[in-house]
Amino acid sequence: MTGSDKRKQSLYFPEDMLQEIQTEAARQDRSLSWIVQKAWKIARKDIMKFPSVTEDTDEPDARGKDD
Repeated sequence: MTGSDKRKQSLYFPEDMLQEIQTEAARQDRSLSWIVQKAWKIARKDIMKFPSVTEDTDEPDARGKDD
């Protein structure tokens, strides 16, 4: 994604997770958006390893369950 593409998107986080993100943003003197973007860039390779919901797996669908 280029640096000039600034589309708006609403994201919803559990209250406790949002509070942690806000606390970290304040600690680093950064925006919430910056924190989430950096977190995505760091975690995306690991996230890409997760099976998609359309892949056949032996495990039941875990969507909606807390980690």
